[in-house]
Amino acid sequence: MKNYIYTILLLIMPLMATAQEISVNEYSKALGDSAYSQERYSDAVRIYETVITNEGGSSDLYYNLGNAFFRSDMVGKAILNYERALRLDPTDKDTKANLEYALAMTKDEVAEQYELFFVAWFKTIANKVGINSWAVIGIVAFIIMLLALLLFFFNRNSGIRKTALIFAVFSLFLTIFANIAASHIYNYMNDDSEAIVMREEAYLKSTPDNSGTELVKIHEGRKVRIIDDSMREWKEVELEDGTVGWLPAVAIERI
Repeated sequence: MKNYIYTILLLIMPLMATAQEISVNEYSKALGDSAYSQERYSDAVRIYETVITNEGGSSDLYYNLGNAFFRSDMVGKAILNYERALRLDPTDKDTKANLEYALAMTKDEVAEQYELFFVAWFKTIANKVGINSWAVIGIVAFIIMLLALLLFFFNRNSGIRKTALIFAVFSLFLTIFANIAASHIYNYMNDDSEAIVMREEAYLKSTPDNSGTELVKIHEGRKVRIIDDSMREWKEVELEDGTVGWLPAVAIERI
């Protein structure tokens, strides 16, 4: 009987520990939410950052942290955390809206980059559905394609064969599209080459040293793409318009 009780306790203890950990995380987040609602934004920032450091980030935590930074007039930090939230959930409309609003508060006027219409259309469709949903759609479409092909090859009715062929072709295209969309979202979520400028203003240099020629002045909140990460103190970056130069590593923070 004692052995049976010990076995039950051994099975329950990990579940109890997990439940306790979840409750602690939720309590900590609730403290941050409470500080934010009371307009104690610096306290909210500190609490959210502590939870993220100790337990890891989530789209909700980064979103809330971005809001707290924005209310603290730290636009660069707000943009950084909105971007991090979108890395984890590219479909979140509130995060996208707040990011656009924060970007409108920055000093740099970034020209809208031209994209071919079908590329822009693909990204719009792909980002409306999460990566898990695209995976499910791809699997279901593939199964439907196989079933339709079986009907096409083993059924003698011409009407059924024609319908099966249409379903098979459509399912094939949907399977391919779903896999490409899932791959696009996965690459976006795991892209660590982009960073946000944290200084109020910084100069893009022609060489990785302070004596280099100043190419462009950029401001807090500007997004850059790191193209050379080999140096510790300097990073070669590219702007949206293709301008390339060097920035001090301390002037940017990687998304």
